[in-house]
Amino acid sequence: MFAHTIFDMEITVEVAKKLGLQPEEFSQIIKILGRPPNFTELSAYSVMWSEHCSYKNSIKWLKTLPREGSKLLIKAGEENAGLMDIGDGYGVVFKIESHNHPSAIEPFQGAATGVGGIHRDIFTMGARPIAALNSLRFGNLKDNKTQHLVSGIVHGIGHYGNCFGVPTVGGETYFEDCYHTNPLVNAMSVGIVKLGETVSATAIGIGNPVFIVGSATGKDGMGGAAFASADITENSMEDLPAVQVGDPFQEKKLLEACLEIIPTGAVAGMQDMGAAGIICSTAETSAKGEVGMRIDLDKVPTRQKNMKSWELLLSESQERMLLIINKGREEEVIKIFEKWDIPCSQIGEVTNDNMLSFFMNDELQAELPAESLVLGGGAPVYEREFSEPKYFEQVKAFDINKIPVPENIKSIAEQIITLPNIASKRWIYNQYDSMVGTGNTNTNNPSDASVILVREIPQKPGQAGKALAITTDCNSRYVFADPYVGCMIAVSEAARNIICSGGQPLGVTNCLNFGNPYDPEVYYQFVNAIKGMSEACKKFDTPITGGNVSFYNQSPSGPVYPTPTIGMVGVLDSMDDKMTLDFKTPGDVIYLIGKSKNDINSSEYLHKICGVEFSPAPYFDLDEEFDLHTAISDLIKNKLIESAHDVSEGGLFVTLAESGFNRDLGFNVVAGSPLSTGGEGQGVRADAYWFGEAQGRAVVSVSGNKINAFEKFIDQRSFEKLGQVTKGNVDIDGESWNNIFYWKEKYDTAIEKYFKNYLPE
Repeated sequence: MFAHTIFDMEITVEVAKKLGLQPEEFSQIIKILGRPPNFTELSAYSVMWSEHCSYKNSIKWLKTLPREGSKLLIKAGEENAGLMDIGDGYGVVFKIESHNHPSAIEPFQGAATGVGGIHRDIFTMGARPIAALNSLRFGNLKDNKTQHLVSGIVHGIGHYGNCFGVPTVGGETYFEDCYHTNPLVNAMSVGIVKLGETVSATAIGIGNPVFIVGSATGKDGMGGAAFASADITENSMEDLPAVQVGDPFQEKKLLEACLEIIPTGAVAGMQDMGAAGIICSTAETSAKGEVGMRIDLDKVPTRQKNMKSWELLLSESQERMLLIINKGREEEVIKIFEKWDIPCSQIGEVTNDNMLSFFMNDELQAELPAESLVLGGGAPVYEREFSEPKYFEQVKAFDINKIPVPENIKSIAEQIITLPNIASKRWIYNQYDSMVGTGNTNTNNPSDASVILVREIPQKPGQAGKALAITTDCNSRYVFADPYVGCMIAVSEAARNIICSGGQPLGVTNCLNFGNPYDPEVYYQFVNAIKGMSEACKKFDTPITGGNVSFYNQSPSGPVYPTPTIGMVGVLDSMDDKMTLDFKTPGDVIYLIGKSKNDINSSEYLHKICGVEFSPAPYFDLDEEFDLHTAISDLIKNKLIESAHDVSEGGLFVTLAESGFNRDLGFNVVAGSPLSTGGEGQGVRADAYWFGEAQGRAVVSVSGNKINAFEKFIDQRSFEKLGQVTKGNVDIDGESWNNIFYWKEKYDTAIEKYFKNYLPE
């Protein structure tokens, strides 16, 4: 019998609506159960059928993404994270997820627990996390609120990652007004596992005991999944209990204990407790194993007294795992967790009735069909209407000829090099430990993607070790201008960064950050971004391994830019193949591979310097992009270039400057295309040449004794010979632009100046 104190409460459609459920969803729950739900059951459906857990507004289009590949060992959605073969009997496990809403309300804990949660997705599969990345979006850096959010979020990421002991090796940070109220915090984790030693998030074995291990359960994180499925408003601070509290030292012990237990064979299944806590982990593992569970909630260790059944089910307290143990191995498991001083309690067992039965002191609190709670089972799936955004009219109306070509190109360069989206992010990344574990090879040898030595794979005598190239990429302003093309560019830039670092792209995890899906214009952005992502991923043979959808990134002032963040992993069979972005030696010859275009669309120059909000996405051709990747990859394999750095935000001048910073080397270059002062048919404008962001281009440097071989190799492709590397002087078109130290000082200190007098609120 149900506990009367719960069952007697009248549950109406109004109660359901307050919990975030639609009237038709409430009716569907009654149909599934054959009776009205009690409050605990309704609460379970409210979080499990939230957008954050069910993907009810996105799954139709997610299923159109390419999810097969020769190196893919687990299809998207089958486990907590993607798994791809990297050879030598090892696999790489990786995933990216958002923690946007919690970080907007409580930046430190919101970001910290986002890092902790994504690492648990990796080690719950039996992989050891070896690297972390992030993708961050904030409002205008001049604003005090933005400085508060940046400071808190960066501190949270650094604190958790540094204490947990996994290096933060890369990422990206952008500043745009649309993120003022709703910042984006996307965290990515990458791990290594020996093939055959993974564990599945599946409940199997009737009668097998179910354990909860890790931190005690409290009221922090209550309803976080539902909280993440609502717009941010001025009253969101009242939802502060929805933000979890993290303990990285506890998670470190939990990691080591789990990785010690898995090889013993005592674990039949394992699932981390993230969004929606116990209800989610029990439902997903049971539905996947086509079994049920009996759970005694009074056996769950708590840190607060008198917690109700629905509070125990929905709590998102951090550093917890659900383990299904092979019967008879309980004592072995308990001893290992005791060794690591990790609480470990049996809370139930696997049953054969496909039902989740939750008890409190032997009184039934909730009884639910496991499959009805999860994606692909009873969770609703919707097809939303979409229509072309009205602002596209302003995008299409843009005319480059109405933008005068500046007379002083150098003064524009001085402004661009200090823009927050361009300038060095060292104030941010210096707060991260990037070298713990000593796998990161980028600290003194920068490359377009972060290159991580895979120390788990033994090096063969006389050979350099295998490595991973990892990156996160998305220019959301391009996606805003054209969701289809912009998302293709995001995938292409990620692949280009890996190629320019000497790697071969393997696969993609995505974090899809959009506004309210019930807005037809927002949903248009989502649908077309998915289409562009599919097209590009097919071209580069980088299947989608999994990821995260984050809708409702919206405030009363409107939605954020559509931000489909791409996390991509590539492999270097040997560290000897690594290519860095920095110029090496004075006298080396500098080339631009790819076509210069008379294009300033959606560039930092046009948006920030000229103040133009609406313009098309920059020039992009997928076939040309693929051809560039092939050329650079072959040049690296044939040892014909000394450096490679792609042209992206800020254009050609910023690419050249960044190539010189690491070794304090300058450059003497002359524009290779005929420049014009404006107007059609007169070649490439000077501002477009130096600051345009047309895609499919990269700057490489070549040593003098390889020039003939290089030009012979590249002869059939578009390229320009720009000039030479210098000892430090910077000369553009015969004019002295000071030296590399002048530009480096501007670049390095621009963001730091915003925080000189900053005191946390």
